[in-house]
Order: sequence, then C-alpha cells, then structure tokens
Amino acid sequence: MRLNRLAALAVAALLAGATWAGTSPASAEEGFFFGLFAKPYDFGNGPGGASSIRRQLVRYDGKYGPGTVIVNTGERRLYLVQDNGMALKYGIGVGRDGFRWAGVNTISRKAEWPGWTPPPQMLRRRPDLPRYMPGGIDNPLGARALYLGNTLYRIHGSNEPESIGQAVSSGCIRMTNDDVIDLYDRVRVGTKVVVLR
Repeated sequence: MRLNRLAALAVAALLAGATWAGTSPASAEEGFFFGLFAKPYDFGNGPGGASSIRRQLVRYDGKYGPGTVIVNTGERRLYLVQDNGMALKYGIGVGRDGFRWAGVNTISRKAEWPGWTPPPQMLRRRPDLPRYMPGGIDNPLGARALYLGNTLYRIHGSNEPESIGQAVSSGCIRMTNDDVIDLYDRVRVGTKVVVLR
C-alpha cells in the first residue's frame, strides 16, 4: 500500500513539473523537467556530462583580425577573434602524438549533424570502423562540422565531452556539441582558420 502511494506521489510531482515547465518560458530554456534532461542539442553535454572547460570572453591583442578562428593545439583552446580586443575562448580536443599539424586554411563547408566516412588512412589503422555512419547522436562528428579547405580535417562536435582538453583525435579539432553549435552559428564559409602548434 505504501509503495503505491509513493508511486502516485512521484507521478503527480512529475506531472506538476511538466505543467509548470510548459507554462514558464525560462524553465523551458533550461530543459525538460527543471533541467534534469538535456536539451535536444545537448547530447553528450547534459547534466553531469559537460566539459569542465567553459566558453568565455577574454582579452585578445594578437595580430589576427576579427572573425579569425585561431586553434592553439598546445594550449588546447580555440579562439574566435571579436571586435574591441576580445575573443571567445573555447576548450578543444586535439590530435594525439603523431597527428598534430599546423597551418592556415579556410572553412570550406559547414554541416549540421554530418554523416561520417572514415578516410582510408583511418580504416587501415582501424578496420573495425564502419565505412559510413549517418549523422546523429552516435556519430563521432557530433552536432556540427566545419570542414577545413580540402583537407581531411574538421572542427567538429563530440559526444565525448571528457576528451575536451585532451590530445586524442586523428588530427581533427573536437569541441563539445554546445560549443561547436555556438561557433557554427558565428562563422561562415570562407572564415580564416589558423592552427598553431
């Protein structure tokens, strides 16, 4: 009898929460059921799964102009230069030993929930990988991808937020899904990307 009463109270509390969340615009932004579940684009970055490296606005006095993306692989941070001597600073995951690179390129293509075709070099190392994986929450490219010129490299999302700040990739630049969505919305095709060691 007591178990049924507790179950009924739990259901009533959830229904009340759902009703309250549906009537409050602020709570709807925080998430479903008081922010207990991740927003639809938060896969891998929901409560308890977000990277400990938070996006922030910082001072910037370097030589690159507003709109430039700077990837500092040694620091494991990405900067988007803003006006007035500021930059947005994001945490990133970078290439592991033997897969780090540097250079200047441009964003040649942008994709939302991109499909993934592992390149032949990767398939030689990992023949167990699928030949193609459609976009979605299980895809290693995450929520967005920014393709760099006609290289094999991308700035992309990740469903492994714990990899942010680490050197674990095959040369691509990883961001949390929340951060890559933010960056994706701020840059356009043709944006200059400077990758520094």
